[in-house]
Amino acid sequence: MQLQQLRYFAAVADTRHFTRAAERLHVAQPSLSQQIRALERELGAELFHRARGHIALTDAGEALLPLARQILADTETARREVQEVAQLRRGRVRLGAPPSLCASLVPDVLRRFHDEFPGIELIIDEGGSQDLVRTLAAGELDLALIITPLPGQAPALAATELLREELVVASSPASPPPVKARRIRVEDLRDRPMAMFRRGYDLREFTTAACRAAGFEPLFTVEGGEMDAVLGFVRAGLGIAVLPAMVAARSGLRVTPFAGTAMRRTIAVAHRKDVAPPRAARELRRVLLAYLRSADADDLPGLPAGTRLLP
Repeated sequence: MQLQQLRYFAAVADTRHFTRAAERLHVAQPSLSQQIRALERELGAELFHRARGHIALTDAGEALLPLARQILADTETARREVQEVAQLRRGRVRLGAPPSLCASLVPDVLRRFHDEFPGIELIIDEGGSQDLVRTLAAGELDLALIITPLPGQAPALAATELLREELVVASSPASPPPVKARRIRVEDLRDRPMAMFRRGYDLREFTTAACRAAGFEPLFTVEGGEMDAVLGFVRAGLGIAVLPAMVAARSGLRVTPFAGTAMRRTIAVAHRKDVAPPRAARELRRVLLAYLRSADADDLPGLPAGTRLLP
C-alpha cells in the first residue's frame, strides 16, 4: 500500500468522481484509476461502487476512509516537521479558535508570533469548540483554542486550561441600561429581547442553558448572526447580548457584568495526544503562554477585569 494510492483514494471519496479527483491532483485519470485498482487488489476488496455518472463507497471503502485520512494527516505532519527545522524560516501553523477569541485574544498573539517568525504561514479556522475538536482530532488543525468542558465524549486530546473569562451583558449605549443595579442576574434576562448567535456557537449554547437552568426560555428578537453581526444588532438597539468580557471591552457597547460566578467560561489550548504538534505549532503555543503570563490579566491589552489566568 502506497501513500499515493491512499491520496488518490481519498480524493475520489471526496469528489465521488474519478475525473474530478484526477484534476484536483493534477494527474492523468487513467493513472489514477490504475492506482485505485492496484490498491483494491492489494486489499482484496472493491472500494467503490462504479456506475455511470455515480460513484459510491463500498463498506470496505467506508472502513478504509477514516484510516486513510489519519495516515495522510500524520504523514503531512511528519513532512512539515522536517521542513521546519531550519530555524522556522518557512512552514505553517493551523490554529482553530471560536469567533469570540478571533475577535479578541488571537490577533494580539498572532502579531507577536509573526514578529518573531515572519516566514510561518498562519491559517485560522473559526468555529465552535465541538467542531474544532473534531477537526483537530482529524489532523486538520495543529492547535485549537476551545471552551471547556466539552459536552459529550471528546476525542483523545491534550488540553491546557489557560484562563477563566467572565461573560457580560452588552447593550446599546443609546438604550436604557438593562437593569438599574450595577450587576445583572441571569433571572433578569427573562423576557428581555436578545440578539443571538447562530446555532453551533458556544455562547448560544451556554446562554440558552443558563436561562433554562433559571427556569425560562430566552427571548430572541434576531438570531443566526456571526460575532460582528450580533454586535451590530446590539448597537442598533435590536436587543441585548451575552458576550465574553474580552469582546465586550472592545465593542464600544455598554457592558453590565453578571452577579455571582455562574456566567464564566474556561479557555484551553488543545492538541492531539497521539501526535506531537509540529515545531511551528509548539512555538505558537509558547508565544501564547508567554503573552498570557507576561503580566497580570488586568494589565494585558485585550484582557479586561474579570479575566483571570489559570495556574
